[in-house]
Amino acid sequence: MTPLVAAAVLIAAVTHASWNAIAHGIRDQLLAFTLVGGGGAICGLALLPFAPLPAADAWPYLLASAAIHVVYQLLLMRSFHLGDFGQMYPIARGTAPLVVTVAAAVFVGERPDRWQGAGIALASAGLVGVALWGIRGSRHTERDGKRAGREGNGGNGAPQWLALTAAIATGLSIAAYTVVDGLGVRASGSPLAYIAWLMILEGFAIPVCALAIRRGALLGQLRPVAARGLLGGLLSVAAYGLVLWAQTRAELAPIAALRESSIIVGAAIGALFFKEGFGGPRIAAAGLMVAGIGLMLHAG
Repeated sequence: MTPLVAAAVLIAAVTHASWNAIAHGIRDQLLAFTLVGGGGAICGLALLPFAPLPAADAWPYLLASAAIHVVYQLLLMRSFHLGDFGQMYPIARGTAPLVVTVAAAVFVGERPDRWQGAGIALASAGLVGVALWGIRGSRHTERDGKRAGREGNGGNGAPQWLALTAAIATGLSIAAYTVVDGLGVRASGSPLAYIAWLMILEGFAIPVCALAIRRGALLGQLRPVAARGLLGGLLSVAAYGLVLWAQTRAELAPIAALRESSIIVGAAIGALFFKEGFGGPRIAAAGLMVAGIGLMLHAG
């Protein structure tokens, strides 16, 4: 991995955590992801004149990735609605490489060596730490727990575990689209074309759903948060575009490991900007998780 590729991936990590934070900061998550998706789709349309059509072999990957990305966005909306950003974001990002490595060992027979085993242990400890520190202290989960108690849906504990489940499911969807896009962008013949069409295909799904749900009220609801949401969409395109470009210049494993430095950025954003509790322990646990992921993906 050249210094230029490494720098691009690190910028992508910070950018990714930033657009997620923008989306989390908009209270109405449907509006947030409508704007993020719409902004991404607009960027994709703007790129079309500068890119050829992706090669035919890339289109199955593009269609599959777009569908997975929509599921990912729905799960991310749910986890952000129920939990703290500094807790949900690291869990979502950290679950993917951990699950892939363990699944490869169990189902494919790719047994980890001692360093990879240590990485699995470190990443698992970090993931558990992020999950458990402050699980009963989240402003979001307390609010939604009280609401669930009033509605007879399990009291204060249920939304907390629902939030963790949504975040872990988000991580599984990240693992799925990472593999699909790593193959698709290499088959496309043009990373720019692949990025543009992916943003278009996935970007309009949530806005169309929002229009069907909110109808005539949607435009008025979007207006107060439009600038923030569209900025989030622009950052999301930049973040994933940089990663896809890097995947054409270096091996997938080191890129994936370096990209997960966004986990630490996310935990820090939760503590510094959202004033969430347990900031220090969560940042430490996120760092442990990133160290473990680095061992898992680099060793061997």
